[in-house]
Amino acid sequence: MLTLDPHPLLLVRAFTTEFPAPVGSLERPFERFLALSSPPPGIVPSSESLRTAIRDLLRHGGFKPTGRSKPASEYLIKASEGGFLGSVNAAVDACNVASLHSGFPISVVDLARVSLPLRIAIAPAGSEYVFNASGQIIDVGGLLCLFDAEGPCANAVKDAQRTKTDSDSTRTLSVVWGVRGFEAGLDAVAAWYEGALEGLGARVVPFAP
Repeated sequence: MLTLDPHPLLLVRAFTTEFPAPVGSLERPFERFLALSSPPPGIVPSSESLRTAIRDLLRHGGFKPTGRSKPASEYLIKASEGGFLGSVNAAVDACNVASLHSGFPISVVDLARVSLPLRIAIAPAGSEYVFNASGQIIDVGGLLCLFDAEGPCANAVKDAQRTKTDSDSTRTLSVVWGVRGFEAGLDAVAAWYEGALEGLGARVVPFAP
């Protein structure tokens, strides 16, 4: 289902999730962790060294992870500090909590909205897609991305609007974007994330590279 192009720095933890009902109808038990002062047990806290390593990972293909193109995990910290990181649905909340407190960017796509096959690779120059409902476009050339048959659809900065979850989503693919040298933290957040979703009654199937 998912293949990875060779990369000297990249480590990923990926899994599919089948929810017992549309995510918009599920309880939201993770909302209380959307503040930096309330980390859930089991997640290794983010660090400055990890932040630097993640940026170096994204720079490897020529992308510049700064300004509005900074890693999604850094955006979540800023949003939490500003008090405007709110609950969306159970699937997105679990993703945001895991990323916020661990420092690892995470992508979540709706499997009903992607076209197989899926692979992770560096996007060629000139690649772009719409990343929000307002129609704003991000240039992802040089950035590690998740691709489906139609092109790049997710990455550690901003996921494509066309494959994002909504309240009716029932099957998702999550990709935790990790980097070599931080295996313990990556494994810890993946375990917490998978367990959190299983606590909602979901069936989680890890990807075996």
